[in-house]
Amino acid sequence: MNPLIPRLLVIAATAAVIAVLPSELSGYHQGLASYVALYAIAILGLDILTGYTGQISIGHGAFMAIGGYTTAIMSHDHHTNLLLTLPISLAITFGCGVLLGLPALRLSGAYLALATFALAVSVPQLALKFSKFSGGSNGIQTDHTVSHLWLYGVSWTAAAIAYALAWLLLRGRIGRAFRAVRDSELAAASSGVALPIYKTLAFGVSAAYAGVAGSLFVLATNGFAQPNEFGVLLSLKILIGAAVAGFGSLWGVLAGAAFIGLLPTISAGVPVVGSAHGQDVVFGLIVIAIVILLPNGFAGLLARLPRARARG
Repeated sequence: MNPLIPRLLVIAATAAVIAVLPSELSGYHQGLASYVALYAIAILGLDILTGYTGQISIGHGAFMAIGGYTTAIMSHDHHTNLLLTLPISLAITFGCGVLLGLPALRLSGAYLALATFALAVSVPQLALKFSKFSGGSNGIQTDHTVSHLWLYGVSWTAAAIAYALAWLLLRGRIGRAFRAVRDSELAAASSGVALPIYKTLAFGVSAAYAGVAGSLFVLATNGFAQPNEFGVLLSLKILIGAAVAGFGSLWGVLAGAAFIGLLPTISAGVPVVGSAHGQDVVFGLIVIAIVILLPNGFAGLLARLPRARARG
């Protein structure tokens, strides 16, 4: 049997569950499910950059901020349709990612991580600097809010489109070039791969995904964009989600998104004696446990299951 058939069946079953799920969920839980979808888009973007081209980034929250503020400003100041702001955010953040990718060509490893970390710290502060456009610390809100059901449908549709585009991109020539860059830049260059083009393209695509996720993030927070929502912690959450998913694979993305989207809510109800921050303690302990037990993430677990059944 074609090995692709079981995967397609799993995708079809997952899509069917997602399609019928909102009828069984309350508005609150539809909102939580929307967070899982938007985090999946952001993790996909980071996986393309880090998992497939080997470029470390701790700054995805910055691109989410750019996308989120694009949606809020376009809606508030120009009364742009909220759906139309998504491709606008994608185009703007793609350009920002390319601009960042150009100087990043000279950086690698910890130095690249520090540069993207600095981006995550500085971009939210720009909203305070240009308060005339962004509302400063008070933030800015879209001209109207959306229902949980509307957000659920749009978020999961966007996630499905993002996943399909990522799959098409990575299975073709561009994907092979990305993996060649990740495995060995010297070998890739000697094989004719134009390193500046593909490394910069990876940054642009990754940032575009984060920008769309940022737009949906703003819509999920009642259409409100505020600097504190896009702090460094958001970038770290996306990085944790990508690690839980498993770098260099698309199959664990949903698990990573569910982890960072749902676990904080679940862990908030776990009592931790002697701690005023039980949620943070539980979340941290579970992250440590997953890193130890699943060093290759959820995707690594999925890859081991067929081998385990074969040995059994």
